[in-house]
Amino acid sequence: MFGTLIAACLTAVQAAPPPRASQRTPAVDIRSRAALIMRADTGQVLYAKNADQTLPIASITKLMTAMVVLDAGQPMNQILTITDAERDHLRSTTSRLAIGTRLSRSDMLRLALMSSENRAAAALLRNYPGGKNAGVAAMNRKAQALGMTRTHFVEATGLSGDNRSTPTDLARLVRAAARYATIRAYSTTPEYTVKVGRHLIQYRNSNPLVRNPQWNIAVTKTGYLNEAGRCLVMHTTVSGKPVVMVLMDSSGTLTRVGDANRARRWMEASARTSQVAARR
Repeated sequence: MFGTLIAACLTAVQAAPPPRASQRTPAVDIRSRAALIMRADTGQVLYAKNADQTLPIASITKLMTAMVVLDAGQPMNQILTITDAERDHLRSTTSRLAIGTRLSRSDMLRLALMSSENRAAAALLRNYPGGKNAGVAAMNRKAQALGMTRTHFVEATGLSGDNRSTPTDLARLVRAAARYATIRAYSTTPEYTVKVGRHLIQYRNSNPLVRNPQWNIAVTKTGYLNEAGRCLVMHTTVSGKPVVMVLMDSSGTLTRVGDANRARRWMEASARTSQVAARR
């Protein structure tokens, strides 16, 4: 009798129907105009939306600026000076780094990455071996070497709408940037203070998620232009897996962060669903 009951139970388990549609992970609601979410280790695309559309990338540009500056191997403790050449004559944006400010190359790079300081990024490329034009050429060579075939740069900051790329290409950029320990450290610095003359100036990271303990972010960069919308790229870890997120042309101040949070919850739910299915 006992053996008959065991056999009946085993038959019932083996015959159990697959999960109903309502038990599956729902689709993620990404509101950015273009996006790509992929596994950083395998390149597997988890989500794509207009992923091959070429768009202005705004300050995401600074990741490439940082890579070519680091590739040049110049002394990080060398003092650089903000000059009139760093004024934004294109959009007339302002900066907390006054003309004449002197900071180390290291500090300039950190401010460019974490707080998107435009004058710092411009000064870095002006001081590149051979000057700004040589630096821009290096950025475009680097893009081609990384397989970023739909990407073009014209300057260091992203203030020009002619700096353009696709979510697919930017995913390659983020994966490459994650191989630089300096970019990992500087782009995720939550806050940083520099001394300018006799004054201390505190900067905060332009991505609020670096201050959120629910996130484990290795590389990040934000961007904004009128024609680019609000952009966000990250190399992060979700459910123990390395992931690259690229979110482009988000409207409103909160959409790109909201998309990132929705994407993370979606991936976590997918991981839980997969674990349940594996145990069946």
